[in-house]
Formats: sequence, structure tokens, C-alpha cells
Amino acid sequence: MSLLGSIVSKILHPFGGGDAQAKPSEANAQPSAGGSDAPASTPTSTGAPAGGPVDVEEVLNGMAAKNSQTLNWRTSIVDLMKLLDLDSSLTARKQLADELHYTGDKEDSATMNVWLHKQVIKKLEENGGKVPADLKD
Repeated sequence: MSLLGSIVSKILHPFGGGDAQAKPSEANAQPSAGGSDAPASTPTSTGAPAGGPVDVEEVLNGMAAKNSQTLNWRTSIVDLMKLLDLDSSLTARKQLADELHYTGDKEDSATMNVWLHKQVIKKLEENGGKVPADLKD
């Protein structure tokens, strides 16, 4: 599973509710079968769970409360990945940047990290997560 898929799965399906796949970016979305003129924003994945959208803030705050470290998941991609028990090394973040089609300088890790955090939050929302307004771009 991709890093993005792991992030989405751990937050939106924390109890293993399916093999979550993050929606592809609109630039990579495949046309629907039959060649309809559906807009690119038409859901191409599982979307929101049957019970409604998952409250991303509630899930992450709950995980943070149980974590022995003080992690600022709201602004730090490194802390978000640590909270999810994922590899947060620069190598892993560069891999995530590749998955998300980052075109900036990956050696400028501060800029890349800010971009990654914004993109991950966006992908969580696109995949059925309820994201607080203050985290949206």
C-alpha cells in the first residue's frame, strides 16, 4: 500500500474497515467507463463511509491523547506520520511527495513538508473525511 493509502486507511478506517485507496488526483483520474462527460470531481473511490464522514480531527485528537509524545499533527507532516506510527524520515516524505506529484525542490524539506501536510489534509477530505475549516487551504 502506498504511504498516502496508509495514512488515509489509518485515519478514515482505523479498525481495518476495508482496503482504503486514496482517490487519484484529478490530473491522473481515468475517464469513467462508457466515456461519459462526468466531471473530474466525480467520486472514483470508496468516498465517505456508510455511516457518514469520519471526523478527522476527532480521530487524530483521540490518537494524540493516547500517545506518549506531544505531537503537533495539525501543522506538521512529520508529527502526523509519527502519530500514525508511520516512517516519517526524509526518505519516506520524499516518497510521499512523489506519490502526490510534488514538483518543488525536495531538498527544501521545510517547503515540501508544508505542501505535503496541506495535500494530505486535502486527500483525507476527498476520501470521505470531515476536515475542520482551519486545516483547509
